[in-house]
Amino acid sequence: MTDNVRSTTHAKSSTGKEIKIPGPDHPSTISPALGKVSVTVAGRIVTESAQALRLAEKGIRLFTICPQRCGHVVARSDQHYIYRPYKGDCTYYKIPIGGSKSECAVWTKATL
Repeated sequence: MTDNVRSTTHAKSSTGKEIKIPGPDHPSTISPALGKVSVTVAGRIVTESAQALRLAEKGIRLFTICPQRCGHVVARSDQHYIYRPYKGDCTYYKIPIGGSKSECAVWTKATL
């Protein structure tokens, strides 16, 4: 086992909880999304990216991930934080123009 692999198998979240590594019991794949991805809320484009990724994780619906540098300029902090065993500590954001349907619509973490 290399030092890189060893350090990731023992990763900790910012709150000290273990971050699990996907494997045969919990497969997870990240792949490039095809083409440019546009995310709209209430008829308004809130982010676009040609570098978006698709996250497929066992037991969870398919997600599209847009790099933070693309900006979620209309997102505001929900003051909602959660620990995800395979992602670590995540911060959720709402998109006010979407009303109650877009609370916790965006989540971020430092790295994937």
